[in-house]
Formats: sequence, structure tokens, C-alpha cells
Amino acid sequence: MHPAAEHSPLGKSSEYIATYTPSLLFPIPRTAKWAELGLTAQTLPYKGVDFWNCFELSWLLPSGKPVVAIGEFSIPADSPNIIESKSFKLYLNSLNQTPFADTASLEATLVKDLSAAAGKPVGVRIRSLRDVEAEGVVALPGVCIDDLDISVSNYEHPRPELLRCDDSRIVEERVHSHLLKSNCPVTSQPDWGSVAVEYRGAALDHASLLEYIVSFRQHSDFHEQCVERIFLDLQRLLKPEKLTVYARYVRRGGLDINPYRSTEAVQLPNHRLVRQ
Repeated sequence: MHPAAEHSPLGKSSEYIATYTPSLLFPIPRTAKWAELGLTAQTLPYKGVDFWNCFELSWLLPSGKPVVAIGEFSIPADSPNIIESKSFKLYLNSLNQTPFADTASLEATLVKDLSAAAGKPVGVRIRSLRDVEAEGVVALPGVCIDDLDISVSNYEHPRPELLRCDDSRIVEERVHSHLLKSNCPVTSQPDWGSVAVEYRGAALDHASLLEYIVSFRQHSDFHEQCVERIFLDLQRLLKPEKLTVYARYVRRGGLDINPYRSTEAVQLPNHRLVRQ
């Protein structure tokens, strides 16, 4: 378990507070998990963002009439802190009985509070249900590798030694899998996700990639660190000219978390998948 997470509200009974309480937000420093991966804030080999989508965002108009919307939050991958997910939900719940003059006022409040917790500016977009509904859902780009015939016997820890490539061939491709699963390091609840890999480098053996992804099945870690681990393991193997790894996780508690890590300064879309 991350040492800071022991003091978070995750896995504990929590009082429901329905009026604005920014102190509910619980930052967790990224440094400990970076250190596990041999990284520091100064040596991160990727750029990126964590997209959080909130499907339970509500507040009051000055008249007392409630509003519902969908919130999109983009937290820089190099921010000093992640925000513990249950504390994030409790904070958002504290808006439920809080009046705001308009949507812009709410957005400014969210930017201020979330940026203070993350330690870097956080992007906030409040979206109407109509707008999100019109977008629908999308499919991940490239080839799905889930139908490959593999044998699996190890599920406890990620196994980078399973990964294979043909370094005599340089390819540029996109592949993805919907078989990513890990566990919350605090509650042991399952986290279900889809993961996409886009790269130019030594040709990656697709079956070995699928075996590797499945080896996360009983692994305990936060969403962000799972994606960073996949990125680093592939970078070491492929020595790619460019590499992007991102995961779209199924929501829990009205929130989904979608980490993107890339060698490129890409502007990635935040489109929902069928399970989201």
C-alpha cells in the first residue's frame, strides 16, 4: 500500500457532506511510486495527463434548482500529487447542496481546489449531458489482440520478461486489449480497463503483450502507476522512436480515471469506450 494512502478515506466509512468542503481532497505524492519505478520528477521519460470523468456532478443554482452535468478533469502526469479517488468523490459530493452563481463560477472553484491538491494547474471542463450523449462511444484504434490463443498461469505481478519483440523489423502500429485488470492497493477492489499501445520501434510480439497485460490481473496498484509500468517496460524492450500507452478504466463511484503517457506532446482525445 502507498504509505500516504493509509491516512486517506479510501476503504473507510465516511460521512456524507453535501455542502462545499475543499478540505475533503486528499493528495497523495507521486514520488514514492516513481521511486519504485526508478524515476524522479526530473527524470520522467514521458509526457501525459490523467483524465478523470465525473458522472455524478451536481450543484444548485441561486434559485435553489439543482443542475446535473458531467465533469472532465485533466491532471498533468508530472504533477507532484495524484488525488485519492474517494476523497475526490467526497469533495464533488460536497457541491450537491452548494449554490453557484453560474457554471463559470463552479468551474473556477474546481480549478482552484484541484490545482492546489495536485500541485499543478488542473484543466476543468463542465459538459452538458446533451453534448456528451451526442458524442456517443468510440472504439480504440488499431488491432485488438484479445482473440489471440495464449496460455496463462501467472496473475500476481506484472511480468515484463514475457514481452518479446523482433528487433530486425521496425514497425509503426497501434494495438489494444480490453483484458487489463488490476486491484486497488487499499481496498483490493478490482479495477477493470482497456489499454492501448501506439509505437514506432522493434516489432512487438502481440501474444507476448497479451500475456504481459493479463499478468497484471491480481496486481495491486493505482491506475496511473499501472500505465507507467507498462510504458517503461515497453520502452526498455522496444527502444522506440515514439511510444504512447494509455488506459481507459471502468468507472467506480461515478468516476473513471484514464492515464495517458507518451514520448510525444500529443493532444489525445478523451472519448468514452463502450464500458464507460
